[in-house]
Amino acid sequence: MSALDPAVAARLTRGQDDLVPAVVQDASSRAVLMVAWMNDEALHRTLTTGRGTYWSRSRGELWVKGETSGHVQHVREVRLDCDGDTLLVLVDQTGPACHTGATTCFDRDRLL
Repeated sequence: MSALDPAVAARLTRGQDDLVPAVVQDASSRAVLMVAWMNDEALHRTLTTGRGTYWSRSRGELWVKGETSGHVQHVREVRLDCDGDTLLVLVDQTGPACHTGATTCFDRDRLL
């Protein structure tokens, strides 16, 4: 059971997998760095520790951004969209945000 504040939990609209997408944005430049997933526990830990914490769908476990790479996200703000089904996480990013070593996960394959 998560320790997420019940008032916050009640505002979330989760998908079938009990996850909410989190759009991670640089707090200064406003560049979109990455998209990740959060469950209630990941959101609780993000809010209480100030470190970007997410749910890995491939590994089936929580992970803290930068825990192994050193590319830490210091969370400045977390916002919930009007439908409660997406989070916006504003961060100060240390090092690249993408696992490829790129600053952002959105620097390739422009479609339009």
